[in-house]
Amino acid sequence: MLYMVFIIFQLARESKAGRFGTFVLFLALGFGLIGFVAKGVIKYFIAGAT
Repeated sequence: MLYMVFIIFQLARESKAGRFGTFVLFLALGFGLIGFVAKGVIKYFIAGAT
């Protein structure tokens, strides 16, 4: 996951996105990362509940 954050940062830096562009990249691509983590947590709780 930290590697994904590094990749997003590199993408923002190489594209010269600026502060707002970097924020938008982290927001949009970060939601995908958060969704991936949430899926695992939800699966854990559903499997533990049965």
